[in-house]
Amino acid sequence: MTPPPLPPLPLFPRDFLWGVSASAFQIEGAVEAEGRGPSVWDAFTREPGRIKDGSHANVTTDHYHRYREDVALMAQLGVGAYRFSIAWSRVQPSGKGPVNQRGLDFYDRLVDELCAAGIAPVPTLFHWDTPLALEEGGGWLDRDTAYRFASYASIVAERLGDRVPRWITLNEPAEITLLGYGIGEHAPGKRLIFDALPVAHHQLLAHGLGVEALRAAGAREIGIAASHSPVWRAGDTDEDRAAAELYDTLMNRLFADPILTGNYPEGWGELMPGPVADDLRIISAPLDWYGINYYNPALVGAPKPDAVTSLAGIDLPPDLPFGLHEIEGHERTDFGWPVVPDGLHELLSNFRTRYGSSLPPLIITENGCSYGDAPDPTDGGRVADARRVAYHDGHLRALHRAMAEGVDVRGYFIWSILDNFEWAEGYRQRFGLVHVDYETLARTPKDSYAWYQDVIRHNRSRTDPADPADPAAGVR
Repeated sequence: MTPPPLPPLPLFPRDFLWGVSASAFQIEGAVEAEGRGPSVWDAFTREPGRIKDGSHANVTTDHYHRYREDVALMAQLGVGAYRFSIAWSRVQPSGKGPVNQRGLDFYDRLVDELCAAGIAPVPTLFHWDTPLALEEGGGWLDRDTAYRFASYASIVAERLGDRVPRWITLNEPAEITLLGYGIGEHAPGKRLIFDALPVAHHQLLAHGLGVEALRAAGAREIGIAASHSPVWRAGDTDEDRAAAELYDTLMNRLFADPILTGNYPEGWGELMPGPVADDLRIISAPLDWYGINYYNPALVGAPKPDAVTSLAGIDLPPDLPFGLHEIEGHERTDFGWPVVPDGLHELLSNFRTRYGSSLPPLIITENGCSYGDAPDPTDGGRVADARRVAYHDGHLRALHRAMAEGVDVRGYFIWSILDNFEWAEGYRQRFGLVHVDYETLARTPKDSYAWYQDVIRHNRSRTDPADPADPAAGVR
């Protein structure tokens, strides 16, 4: 049964940036092609039991060889920007030292292809795939990795900077810290709990040094893509309040505060390594915009027997000083994540209240959902993913409401353009606007692709003047 059509979305500002996202390790494949070195995720996927379906990313969508086809899909979609990531070990196989020109050539070709299609390239310099040689030397626990990142950023910016209008330093440093080094569910698989805090500081330092390197190379419009979510209390006891505050600090303030205010939350700077005061001056270099990745809120309380031990596929250690709880009363994606569009409005409002004049313009650098809808052979191979359409419709309405209330948001990037390798889940979760058959690599645009195409076309083809009664119609 076909669901009834959704009412029209409100119009966004004329220069609002409509985009899609992806990351190198999840879509490129070609892991040994043309001099690419191994990354920490290549090693992680080889460890038995790490990836839930036992798969790897050696081929994934083979974007490395099929990027022209994928750019053509984006051009047909009508997006103004493509947020992709650059594989550090494809440019510097060991994370330092000589440049692999053949690897850099690939990104040069990709950027040229995007520009020719009228799509702005938005590269993320680091999206979790640390060169394995750097990880074996200490990885993000080692301060030197931050300086290696800055050198790598200079190499990329010098090659691509003449055509790239907008840059992202790091993607989701909180996830690397918590999932990669804190509880070991992602690469590199360490379970250090709070001993992982140096990872947070060194990534933040890498971000600041990366901003310096990009500016020195003449780069324009620099930001970061950080994951954030509203934190809801699971109860009203003092213990519940303390647990929720701790989680909010770890997942939100520990990264945003140093970047946007030049300070760690009270008491946390003393836990960080190195000359923290000097580092904070580097970390807080002014940004042109701040990227937010939003998926859902977190319900947090004191660690109690009724707290869940596994959430959205992530196994939680029993000794955490907070408990995570399932959010009831909301639809769920196939990943088990609650669908809470109003959480995006709440998050943006919280950011404006918390950071005030320190807050630069925002871009939603990720928002997306996993649904396993497949091509229907009885309907010409159509992929009818009405739930994904409803998901993005709801989140865009929440975003528009925040903008109408005065939050300065300049763009929205859907995660993701293609179904892909979903980290520890392997190929069990599908986030794409385009379905990928992992045996044939055939691409099939889903109904959500056509819906997003219509949203973009409607906003671009509008002939009405901006309505002064609607702040979102002309907010800047």
